[in-house]
Amino acid sequence: MTNQSTMAIVLRTVDFSETSLIVTLLTKDLGRISALAKGARRLKGPFEGSLDLLSVCAITLIDKPGDTLDLLTESKLRRRFRGAQRSLERLHAGYYIAEMLRLLVDDDDPHRELFDMTLSAMGMIDGEGHVAKTLLAFDAQCLRLLGHSPATQRCTVCGRDAERSRRRASFSLVGGGVVCENCRPSQSHLMTASWDALDALRELASEPELPPSTIDADTNNPSQPPSTAFPIGRLFPAMTPAIYRDLRGLLNRTLESLVGQTPRMQPFLPDKLDSL
Repeated sequence: MTNQSTMAIVLRTVDFSETSLIVTLLTKDLGRISALAKGARRLKGPFEGSLDLLSVCAITLIDKPGDTLDLLTESKLRRRFRGAQRSLERLHAGYYIAEMLRLLVDDDDPHRELFDMTLSAMGMIDGEGHVAKTLLAFDAQCLRLLGHSPATQRCTVCGRDAERSRRRASFSLVGGGVVCENCRPSQSHLMTASWDALDALRELASEPELPPSTIDADTNNPSQPPSTAFPIGRLFPAMTPAIYRDLRGLLNRTLESLVGQTPRMQPFLPDKLDSL
């Protein structure tokens, strides 16, 4: 057993007993983990209210071997998610981010850049950021960072450049990208998307020019908010409402195919581009 300290985002809490919780966390250095937080349900518990959903906290835990739950021993609040105080749409957006991270990220598989990107997306939603565009960028970056970025320029079957002779492209949910006209008859689980939507997706899933900075690891200063240099706002391409609807539908279907289910929060996503 070893002690580990890192930054974490609270993705879910489940009652374990009258006084304790099982918490699911996305951590900067350890990936997604589940840990037992003893006494977390007490009014004056040891975690100082730091384990609310989507809170960012500096944690210390005892890493236990095998299938035994890790033991959370300390959690200091660094930033609380306040989307519910701004609008129901921002609250739903935060819940969606937490759900998708639980569905997409494997246990004990660290993704430091994914952690930084998530912090940046949450900051946009928690502040004055554009909700609809932020969620598009979050989904596209999740696909890129986890190795599932859709192919938007070459046929996923034959590898040739996809021709733009038609207004809409055939997109394989199984293959994860466009399919040319020659290969299309042999493929199943296809949908169509406009080339404008695919161009926007390519921009949203591109690697940022500036690498993300590290989170300040000073766990002795819980009042200092964490910062990230992941420039998610710079990824937003210009798009019309029609392109947004097309791209939102494409990402929804792609993610459904990837995780094998329809996310519970998906119906609550913004249906209009002007959602702020």
